[in-house]
Amino acid sequence: MAVSIMSTTSTLSFADRRTPLIFGLSLIGVILLGAIYFVPIWWVSLTAPNYPPESFPDGVRIHFHMNGVFNGCQKVEKSEITEDEALNCVHEMDTINHYVGMYPISAGGVVERAFAPFLLSMLGVMIIGFAIPGSKTRLAVMGAGFALIVGWMTLSFYTGDGLKLNSRGYLSALAFALDQETATPEAEKRLSPAEALIAQMKASLEGDAEPEAEAVATRTDIAGEPDKAALAASLRSAFERDRAKQPVGEPREWTGSGHQVLTWHYGKSLGRYFNNPEEIKPMVGIMSTAAHVAFWGIIGAMLLLLWGARRAQGPLYWLLIIAPLALPLIFILDYSAWLWWYGHNMNAMGAFTVKPFMPTVFGDGKVAQFGTHSYPYWGFGLMLLLSVVLAAASLLRRKQLKSSA
Repeated sequence: MAVSIMSTTSTLSFADRRTPLIFGLSLIGVILLGAIYFVPIWWVSLTAPNYPPESFPDGVRIHFHMNGVFNGCQKVEKSEITEDEALNCVHEMDTINHYVGMYPISAGGVVERAFAPFLLSMLGVMIIGFAIPGSKTRLAVMGAGFALIVGWMTLSFYTGDGLKLNSRGYLSALAFALDQETATPEAEKRLSPAEALIAQMKASLEGDAEPEAEAVATRTDIAGEPDKAALAASLRSAFERDRAKQPVGEPREWTGSGHQVLTWHYGKSLGRYFNNPEEIKPMVGIMSTAAHVAFWGIIGAMLLLLWGARRAQGPLYWLLIIAPLALPLIFILDYSAWLWWYGHNMNAMGAFTVKPFMPTVFGDGKVAQFGTHSYPYWGFGLMLLLSVVLAAASLLRRKQLKSSA
């Protein structure tokens, strides 16, 4: 089937009655892409005896978005339970994980999150290009769209204060991840459910009596809904505080570029619990290189797609629709790869030593005393709907090509 599609030569026409249908389906696909960026794609939850369902209906739950990982715990509204704010479950899960040497959640998907708006925009241009029957119009529209994305990406990633050109959600996730380091001393003195459970595990290993858990610490996100300027200012403030602690000769001035913040924030995430500069610096260097490669790789892919879009035939033309159609598979592969990284790159400074393992990708599992739950959320449903819509558009285009051959 693929061979017959890619080898067909024909002239497409705007007058063909199937062209408006392809345009309509493509427009729906672009709208779905925009929605996918802002909604939760996947959720993960940990359950344990110290997290009773009365207080934690969903356990310690987090939501994966395209632009970051966010709190999935809701404020409990019951007569016997009073909460001013919902438990910060991103931080709670980080607290649980670091005892076995796992890095914070914000250390994963760093490049993917930074480039997500540009990649999704690129997929949108590809869908539109696929829908356009005329080669000259197709190249003009795709060229203009890609040029705008490259300009936006360059300003965001390499120029001063370019960070503000990214989404509020992305900045919020970055600032949210650093919020754990600014908890009050009083909050630090209280024992969270995760810390209480770890204490029980230690006591069990040592043969001691079970300690009693103190009041649950409810660490919260930045108050209110700050705009991008406020979030960028918060990140700059954290950067300046960190810069003041660096050895003489090492501190760098704040530029606010996406690349600077990506590398600095990644280093901060890695060193939150395991502050070993000798280990962290090479990892940051690798991630910095990966970001540069991603930047130029996107530009290279755009040029290749423009070359392939000259005619409505060949593998590169069909890649215009196959790539966005495969978004659910791409997400699962990337998600699985990062889970593997977390389970196979645990720091030796963890309180407990466990063998490398593969965290649960889909379904329910168990690690020590914790039940693990990992399932798609409604954003992944939008991805599947996107695939169905684009598959219909591609079938219509295939029939159109066959009939006009």
